[in-house]
Amino acid sequence: MSKATSENDDMRDHYDFSGGVRGKYAQRYAQGTNVVVLDPDVAKMFPDGESVNEALRAVGRVVELHERRGRTLRVLEGPSRGSSRGRRRSG
Repeated sequence: MSKATSENDDMRDHYDFSGGVRGKYAQRYAQGTNVVVLDPDVAKMFPDGESVNEALRAVGRVVELHERRGRTLRVLEGPSRGSSRGRRRSG
């Protein structure tokens, strides 16, 4: 450890990591971690991660259903210029 590192080190002397294993959970983390930060207004709609997953699965089923029927969901494309928001479309 260099002198500069030891002077700025915030680690207390009583912490003992001598038995620690570097990267012990790295593989598990890489396999199943997908963190998404929700905007506050969206977070208010969902009390927990399970409800977010349930909603996303429902949206996924709707998208798959429309794709099987050969339709495109314009909602998922996002806002565009000259959007016909509020007007009904046939089809």
